[in-house]
Amino acid sequence: MLLSLDGTLVVQLVNFIIFLVILNAIFLKPVGSAIAARRAYIDSVGSDITQFEADLKSLRNQADEKRSAARRRADATVGESRAQAQAEAAAIVAEHQVEASIIIAEAQSSVGLEIAQARISGAAVVEALAREMLERTGAPEAVAK
Repeated sequence: MLLSLDGTLVVQLVNFIIFLVILNAIFLKPVGSAIAARRAYIDSVGSDITQFEADLKSLRNQADEKRSAARRRADATVGESRAQAQAEAAAIVAEHQVEASIIIAEAQSSVGLEIAQARISGAAVVEALAREMLERTGAPEAVAK
């Protein structure tokens, strides 16, 4: 018989069981707990990364919203300033147009007065000029008239 069931087999079995218990207590449990701790650390780092990415996305969205709001406020301010500048420009143009109209009216009335005076005095100047010319030609009888 190849295998005999005697006391050495029982001793070998007990010795093997003691070896497994000692091996488990000294090596397998500490290594298993170290592997579990490492796995827990890796999982916590992974969840932290996921959380940080979510926070980053949220902060980027907030920054984009603030940037958009600031851009809208700036556009509104620029629009208001542009409208105000156009209103002021229109007021200045209107004021200067009124001043120009007054100056034109004064110039036209001044020219009108000068023309009227020239017409009134024109006849006298023409008559004086005609007499002087006649005197130079030597026709005294025509001058007496």
